[in-house]
Amino acid sequence: MSKVAALSKPTILLHWTVAILFIGVFAMGIYVADFAEPPAKFTYMGWHKSMGLVVLVFAIARLIWRIKEGALPATSAMPKWQTAVAHLTHGLLLLATLAMPLSGFIMSYAGGRAISFFEFELLSAPEKTPWLADAGSFVHHSSVLIIVVILALHIAAALKHQFVDKDGMLSRMLGKS
Repeated sequence: MSKVAALSKPTILLHWTVAILFIGVFAMGIYVADFAEPPAKFTYMGWHKSMGLVVLVFAIARLIWRIKEGALPATSAMPKWQTAVAHLTHGLLLLATLAMPLSGFIMSYAGGRAISFFEFELLSAPEKTPWLADAGSFVHHSSVLIIVVILALHIAAALKHQFVDKDGMLSRMLGKS
């Protein structure tokens, strides 16, 4: 990936679209798992799965665009460890936006459930593959805390750039460079 001086409109749009969708679907999943009661729970879970597919499509588009366009260069002289943490955090967030919907898809489909998009059946229910469903479930459910920590680190770093470093990084991510 090459370095770019400014972010393009598609990069900004894809970043914020994936961020908002991912956080929304993530919050919906936590709500459904911990608080929703049947029969509403099943409706919400269907929405969660459908929106997860939307996240996956946009996350794939974002990854392709990121590879094509390159990464945003640092605007301040950051220590090497901060640069390394920033690269790791961005990579893990990109991975998370792919891994969460993919693992959810695998968990459901290998669990013998049809794949629907807002009640429109895309794939019929297959035979169950318990080991694969378990693997998908493990990734999907055990990643939650890790993603919360990484996302908090990402947001904290953006706020540090804006209010401590005052280097305009957040402004560039909002399309105001």
